[in-house]
Amino acid sequence: MNIEKLNSDILKTLELYSDKTGFNVAAELLADKNSFMGIDVIRFGENIDEIMERKVFEYISILDELEQMLQMFRRYYQYEKIEGTERNVVDKIPEKAFREAIANALVHRMWDVKASIKVSMYSDRIEINSPGGLPEGINEEEYLNGQISILRNTIIGNVFFRLKYIEKFGTGIMRINYAYKDAIEKPKYKVFLNSIQVVLPVFTDMKDLSTEEKMIWKLLREKDEMTRSELAKATGLGKDKTIRVLNGLLDKNVITRRGAGRGVKYRVN
Repeated sequence: MNIEKLNSDILKTLELYSDKTGFNVAAELLADKNSFMGIDVIRFGENIDEIMERKVFEYISILDELEQMLQMFRRYYQYEKIEGTERNVVDKIPEKAFREAIANALVHRMWDVKASIKVSMYSDRIEINSPGGLPEGINEEEYLNGQISILRNTIIGNVFFRLKYIEKFGTGIMRINYAYKDAIEKPKYKVFLNSIQVVLPVFTDMKDLSTEEKMIWKLLREKDEMTRSELAKATGLGKDKTIRVLNGLLDKNVITRRGAGRGVKYRVN
């Protein structure tokens, strides 16, 4: 915002302070110390019984909470790759999508609910659960398509917009989806009565798949779902090869299976 020092005029412009009522809740949330629960994050190991790390960011500025989350994200979902003479940072999950999801959770959550934003970090995905359902006047379809933008916390939203953490015009979901435009597995969104969940999968590009995996993935995308025997017949890979390829796609979370025994069917996530 190109502000070197805050004064009363700037605070009034940002709607954080008025001569009549003093500082408001938005100002408290942005202050270095406050009384609000923030973000509870857990990094899991192989399963939910194996907790590798837990951090609770609370009673501090929501700007600090966002920065702490980005630092934790970079530790576990970024790595360096040397290509020729260059050292490049590679995202396992697009940082733009993660930053957008956390910023939107802080801006749109219900702050009068005594609950933390829950962030669960897994090897194959990140789940972000934010307290509070959709604002009044918007339905799930409108939320997912970005047709209507209703800021629950307009003052906080304005500050985050000025700091370029979010876009003001309701493009959060679209920006997250755009970060995954070349990915096989897309983000998922679930809207509940009292919470909203965003799931960001580890980025899998088509170039990360073998020729056989691409073949089966394309078949499943066209046919919706197929059995192992149907896939073996369509591809000519044979039973054993088809099983190995399907297991590889399952491990990469590109496909899912349902049913049991010979009735098992596979489909694209």
